[in-house]
Amino acid sequence: MRILISGSTGLIGSAFIRAASAANHTCIPLVRKRGVGASVYWDPESGTIDSTALQEIDAVVHLAGESIAARRWTVAQKDRILNSRIRSTNLLASTIKGMNPRPRVMISASAIGYYGDRGGERLTEGSSHGSDFLSHVCVEWERAAMSAAVPGVRVVLLRTGIVLAKDGGALAKMVTPFKFGVGGRIGPGTQYMSWIDLEDEVQVILYCLQNESIHGPVNCAAPSAVTNAEFTKTLGRALSRPALFPLPAFAARAMLGEMADALLLSSQRVEPSKLLASGYVFRHTNLEETLRRILR
Repeated sequence: MRILISGSTGLIGSAFIRAASAANHTCIPLVRKRGVGASVYWDPESGTIDSTALQEIDAVVHLAGESIAARRWTVAQKDRILNSRIRSTNLLASTIKGMNPRPRVMISASAIGYYGDRGGERLTEGSSHGSDFLSHVCVEWERAAMSAAVPGVRVVLLRTGIVLAKDGGALAKMVTPFKFGVGGRIGPGTQYMSWIDLEDEVQVILYCLQNESIHGPVNCAAPSAVTNAEFTKTLGRALSRPALFPLPAFAARAMLGEMADALLLSSQRVEPSKLLASGYVFRHTNLEETLRRILR
């Protein structure tokens, strides 16, 4: 399979390319510099893509977008987060519709932030969206991706949870206070955290590429969400460090502003209903075993 991929240098994208290549697929990265190896040039801000280089593409994996945790959410930064996703996704969707032949499938990243803050409610792909900023981003992002769902093109919306990995992502930031012995729950600790190991994240993408029965939204999280209090205690055990120093909600908000509510204090208890019903078997479902393996 020849796979066009955006976000190829990110945590998930780089891991996906390694796994896809090992499975004898060919990955063609979308890049913002011309003449970079076996790649395709694009510039989502100007709506430019080198469509002449798109030959015999079987699938598109779209992972690009401004990091939601890179900096404080000013009005300008929120615009960058939203527009980076909408512009790039619209560009890919319009390009796909103009191709002949078209790719058979497009997998577009989304996030469990789609659901907003839902307490202990069990969230499946059929659950409604939330009303906060991240929910709005995900709704518009998914709407743009679904515009690629023309005859012959299957679209999958990958609502990903917290990706646990050794070399980056959220876990690297969580580990730091524990290494200094000052880790602990955040806010009340009752908020649910839906997580997925990076290996499963990549395997889910490969699985969705090849399983023609899967389309639309897909919850990409292990079937074992835990509360923040459970997560931090487990992380402390994995690191042999105490988890005795809670970070109050007001302190998190003082440091991060609106981002704290969306990323640290909101609760999403997500169930990967479509994946389980289709027969996907998660490789990593035990949080403590997963953390020990990653951190050892």
